[in-house]
Amino acid sequence: MDTRMTPQEIEKLPYRPCVGLMVLNAKGEVFVGQRLDQNYDAWQMPQGGVDPGEDPRAAALRELEEETGITQDLVTVAAESDGWLPYELPHDLVPKLWKGRYRGQEQKWFLLRYSGTDAQVNIETAEPEFGAWRWLAPDAMLAGIVPFKRDVYARVLGEFRSLL
Repeated sequence: MDTRMTPQEIEKLPYRPCVGLMVLNAKGEVFVGQRLDQNYDAWQMPQGGVDPGEDPRAAALRELEEETGITQDLVTVAAESDGWLPYELPHDLVPKLWKGRYRGQEQKWFLLRYSGTDAQVNIETAEPEFGAWRWLAPDAMLAGIVPFKRDVYARVLGEFRSLL
């Protein structure tokens, strides 16, 4: 299979609809996980695709439990982004992810307040995405995020700043 795509081919691809979750603990720290499928030190907030016909808020709560083991009774949705925030994948990743059908993701973000304990977080889920997790101060988050997602994360921080 040829995994090369020209920039022009990539530009014609749509964005994958996705949700992102900024989960805050009682100290105002943000949940970040280290992806299992990366061989470098990159952290991210939970995120995942929106199934056809699925409500974004329902997708967010489903993805939260699938990736972190955190059940919806342990969170309160405090806010959601005004719009959908897109990001482009690096060109070399486009053919490798989602069978080359998307140029990146367009994300609806949700700010969630977590009322549970650290013991109630379980990243050893049926289909694990994270190999490690931690709480991080919002202002410390951007430094450890995979570079192609930094702009979106900065926009999410800006949009939710008054609630952090």
